[in-house]
Order: sequence, then structure tokens, then C-alpha cells
Amino acid sequence: MLKTIRAKYKHGLFEPLEEVDLEEDSEVNITIDSHKSMSEEERRKRFLSSAGKWKDIVDEKILDEIYEQRRLRTRPEVKL
Repeated sequence: MLKTIRAKYKHGLFEPLEEVDLEEDSEVNITIDSHKSMSEEERRKRFLSSAGKWKDIVDEKILDEIYEQRRLRTRPEVKL
């Protein structure tokens, strides 16, 4: 059985945050996907470190195509 649940790590133990349908003393494999909260300063620092990374990678043909797609109207005109 494969199931993903949320759990909290506390004092060296994983505490499920929802009901788990397992028998006592069952052994399980745990995959950890940690979601650490970043401070606003850390987010800003990471964002700024990525600035200019695409320079010289994107050619003019791709840019022209992007701008052409933006000119296309896909929604019907709003009638008031």
C-alpha cells in the first residue's frame, strides 16, 4: 500500500497529523519532503541570485514568437 500522509517531527519521532490505518508495530518506509519556511530576506536573496541567468540563452526567434503569441486575442470581447 502506498499512501502519503502529513506528519510532524518532534523529539526524534514522527507524529502523524491524520488518521493512519496500520496495525500496531507495523514497519513502514518514510520518504521525507521537508517544507522549510524561508524568511523574506532569504527568498529575496535567492530571487536576486537568479537575475540574468537566462541572458544569452534565449535567442531572438523565441522572443519574437513569445511577443507574437501575446498579441493574439483568445478571449471574446466583453460586451457591456
